[in-house]
Amino acid sequence: MQRTNARIWPSAAPGDTVRFRPSDVFAAGEANHHISNTAYPIAHRETFWPYRIERERHKEVVAAAFADLDAICLYSHIPFCESRCFFCEYTVVGKKEIGSTEIYMRALDEETRLYAEFLGSRKIRGFDIGGGTPSYPRAEFIENHIETVNRYFTILPECEISIETTPKIAAQEMEKMKAYFKMGVRRISMGVQVTQPDLLKVLGRETNGVEHHFRARDHIRAAGFQKFNIDVMYGFAGQSLAAWQATLEHAIRLGPEYITLYRMRYKLTRISHQAHAVNIEQVREQAKLAKEILASAGYIANPGKNTYSRVAQDTGTSAYLTRRVIEGAPYLGLGLGAQTFTDTTISYNSGAVGKNMAPYLRDIEKRMLPLQDLYHLPREHMMAKMVAVSFYFGEVNLAAFRQKFGADFEVVYADAVRFALTEGFMEYTASQNGTNLALEHKSISLTERGAKYFNGVIALFFAPSVQNYLIRKTPKREAIAV
Repeated sequence: MQRTNARIWPSAAPGDTVRFRPSDVFAAGEANHHISNTAYPIAHRETFWPYRIERERHKEVVAAAFADLDAICLYSHIPFCESRCFFCEYTVVGKKEIGSTEIYMRALDEETRLYAEFLGSRKIRGFDIGGGTPSYPRAEFIENHIETVNRYFTILPECEISIETTPKIAAQEMEKMKAYFKMGVRRISMGVQVTQPDLLKVLGRETNGVEHHFRARDHIRAAGFQKFNIDVMYGFAGQSLAAWQATLEHAIRLGPEYITLYRMRYKLTRISHQAHAVNIEQVREQAKLAKEILASAGYIANPGKNTYSRVAQDTGTSAYLTRRVIEGAPYLGLGLGAQTFTDTTISYNSGAVGKNMAPYLRDIEKRMLPLQDLYHLPREHMMAKMVAVSFYFGEVNLAAFRQKFGADFEVVYADAVRFALTEGFMEYTASQNGTNLALEHKSISLTERGAKYFNGVIALFFAPSVQNYLIRKTPKREAIAV
């Protein structure tokens, strides 16, 4: 066991005590660019399984993990959508499931009460309502849920509530937008994703085409929202550079404060078979073009960061995500398949595999914590998870890392840091992200060159078992030309 303050980590399994040459890890990350990313970990069965906690010990381990966490972030998962986009791995769709929104929302509120009874009231520093499409259920269900959270936890004054919507819902249901603002939601994110008509059809999103976008924007603004984000996606098979440019320019014309870029991750999606048709050079060209076009329109992000903001000293992300990325803040995930992250554990709610509501609803009916998998992880994996999420902003805050793990980043990752600095992939900076947080702002950050080789650089900081998986999965152990 390892201990820092009240945090106790188990000893690492043999697979997490080995070390690999940074050059080999970097090459493996680049070769496996579709899976070497911020969605940590990879291959749970091979990498996390030694740390899995049996169900009869769930309450004991969860109680210990939250014992000293007075303030946390909160994520509530609403898994419903009108239809499941072919690139999505998160939603529940089907006539039976869609008709069960009221049952599900009642269960979500009951889970909130269960955790409050089990853990006691906690302070909430950031609160995201995501999905799926959380604007799909009736607005009253969202209002009831926020009221339930407020009743059993303490939503701090600085806590910002954020929600997601689709263009079609925002365009056709203006009263929902007004209701969200009235109930205290202050940030809203709308998924445009792509504007290319044939690609919209291939992705199953033809009902959310550009005919809805401007009306949706007008309704969001009329409701009072001054923090408006638009999501767009790249890295699809059949997505030309010209089509990607058109999507970016369209997003800019909508005038949001923030634009977030998501690279397509094919794992567990209905178009996973298309991954081989997307090469890394296509992805790099699209990322480079996005930075140039967005910068010319006043949207700024440091290298490797995927949210671009036109508001000075504003990260562009929700309070929940900002604290997760910079501080490695613990969060409680509510709802089907939701992930929870503490200083010592990661867990996934019931129904995570297959996005099946039945196990989640069954656990709630029995008044059980709806946990499918709970992992009590060694420091190697907890550090890797924090760093992987930090790469959303393209940098690791050194003070936050030291505070969380009681060790200096440069000591823990000495070989990886030396390699990244020598190769010009990373550099020390005075971060402008999260300037309102009580932290020193010295970071180790991706350079423009490092952002180009994002997938190889991030792999340098994965736990050894994950690095080994990438190395073994690489067809040819050849150096990647840089």
